[in-house]
Amino acid sequence: MNSSFFDKLILVLKYLFSSYITIELFIFSVLLFVLLIINLKRKSLAINIGFVTIFVGLLLSVVISYSDYVKICYKSLIKGIMHYIYFPSTIVYFFIILFVTCMIVYTIFSKKLTKFKRIFNYTIFSLIYLLFMLFITMSASNGINLDDMKQLYLNDTILSLVQMSNFLLLFWIIYTFFYRLYLYFRKKYD
Repeated sequence: MNSSFFDKLILVLKYLFSSYITIELFIFSVLLFVLLIINLKRKSLAINIGFVTIFVGLLLSVVISYSDYVKICYKSLIKGIMHYIYFPSTIVYFFIILFVTCMIVYTIFSKKLTKFKRIFNYTIFSLIYLLFMLFITMSASNGINLDDMKQLYLNDTILSLVQMSNFLLLFWIIYTFFYRLYLYFRKKYD
């Protein structure tokens, strides 16, 4: 679709006011937004719990009302995630390396991390960097164009390097999530 931002905005606004249900959804969203802004000053726990209940209720009603479509969307999401884990674009791979670099800087300067967590982070990030450098070296030495996904992923070694990097990052994310969860509950119940 080669339309400008304003053309797209006009299409969305036309759809927004095209039926009663879309107008009701718009009014409901505006009311929730206004009440959330008002609650910033009041800081009422009951209102916060009420909003969470409303949002969860809306989500559940959409899931129940459009369950067949939600199943298709869920399968597409899982397929898309698996596609990016197994065959990420080079842009995504470079963003992963940028993220890892930021996390290394955080690990170096953070005073909150334990010695074990620092060593764990350094190990995982060093391995990811090694795999990235091997990826770049192999691509350059074989004259592989990084824009050509087909050419890039026909090479089994390059594909393995990228997949191993992604699995290491996924392992780090899962471990860090459970580590933070453990620290939270240990602090809360100690």
